Amino acid sequence: MRRVLVIDDERKMRRVLQILLEKMGLQSIAAESGEEALAIFSESKVDLVLTDLRLPGIDGVAVLQRLREMDSDVPVILLTAHATVQTAVDAMKLGAFDYLLKPFDVQAVEGVIRNALEMRRQRTENRFLREQLGLDVGFESIIGTAPPMRAIFELIQQIAPTKTSVLITGETGTGKELVARAIHNLSPRRDKLFVPLNCAAIPADLLESELFGHTRGAFTGAQAERTGKFEVADGGTLFLDEIGDMAYALQAKLLRVLQEEVIERIGSNKSVKVDVRVVSSTNRDLATNMREGRFREDLFYRLNVFHLHLPPLRERRSDIGALAASFVADFGEELGKGALTLAADVVPHLEQYEWPGNVRELRNLMERAAVLCDGKEVSLPLVRLLLPVVSANDPAESTSNGFRLDSAVEEVERKLILRVLGTTNDNKAEAARLLGVSERTLWYKLKRYGL
Repeated sequence: MRRVLVIDDERKMRRVLQILLEKMGLQSIAAESGEEALAIFSESKVDLVLTDLRLPGIDGVAVLQRLREMDSDVPVILLTAHATVQTAVDAMKLGAFDYLLKPFDVQAVEGVIRNALEMRRQRTENRFLREQLGLDVGFESIIGTAPPMRAIFELIQQIAPTKTSVLITGETGTGKELVARAIHNLSPRRDKLFVPLNCAAIPADLLESELFGHTRGAFTGAQAERTGKFEVADGGTLFLDEIGDMAYALQAKLLRVLQEEVIERIGSNKSVKVDVRVVSSTNRDLATNMREGRFREDLFYRLNVFHLHLPPLRERRSDIGALAASFVADFGEELGKGALTLAADVVPHLEQYEWPGNVRELRNLMERAAVLCDGKEVSLPLVRLLLPVVSANDPAESTSNGFRLDSAVEEVERKLILRVLGTTNDNKAEAARLLGVSERTLWYKLKRYGL
């Protein structure tokens, strides 16, 4: 049963409120001063607080402040016969749920109490769901319960509060930027900007300007002054994605900035102090690049103070079902179809595939499935057409890892569609029925293979 703490220095008022609460099916505890109330609150489970504004000793506003420190979720309703507009404004700013005048209307008070308790229930449930999500499903928007991912989550929590530079490695599509964002969101820099920059997507001659900025007229085409990403990220986190693709000459300039924490815009001699945490990532083997003279050893050790390696999806197959379900539900909502689900036999099929594109490839597949799905459930026939699995025992259609080449799989799928169309005299509707997919899906495949 939910419990309400009643605080009032008038015995009759305390009793009136307790009778009202009992009629509502609620338990109550009474206190005649703020000090007594705080002592009770610290020792008892309380779901709601009703407090008079004027109390002996510490007043109702001070009690509200202390309660907010002890439990930010508990709703507090202030009662007073001496109201002013400023007092009401101050109380609401401090987090009071509501503010009622004495003498009060019983029905109005009941309504406010019920609303406050409902808010308390929702907050408690939402907090529980967030905690469960972090424990059982994912971490900072990263879905995963496989042991390698749990180890990653623990490391993120350890390094996030520091200023340590972090190098994240892993194959393409493993979620390196998500991990970088998690590090930022859990750090003291969370209120400042997280600034991502893909070093591989920007031409080498423009990347220096993107990093450090430039003055007007610094080079041909520099028609206006530009602020670089280091200045934008001042106080926050700069994420240098695909750092292994950075030109060798620019690496020396980046190293200087990391060592001295100052930048100079192109075309300027003025040094600008910056406070930036750098998190970088790559899918390349930087050790090989260093041996071949394509990556500076001193920069590597500056970036690689702490190393996180993200496992490929094939090494965390137990996460595939949760990832696929989350993606297809989200895409269903985006497409206005509602939260789509996966048929029970889909996940085992997905778990057999090697996923060379990792989580990004799985996400793309679920987006296509959501587009082509006609009902509320993504079926196994649809998934088979989008990404069929070939037996690992067939050497003609397998990779060195024991699974088929993508081109071989597509050829098998193409031949199957042609064979079914031949048996139906090119009747698309009948062919779709025999293949167990919608006509829309069949037309998509026909276009894809140029049939």
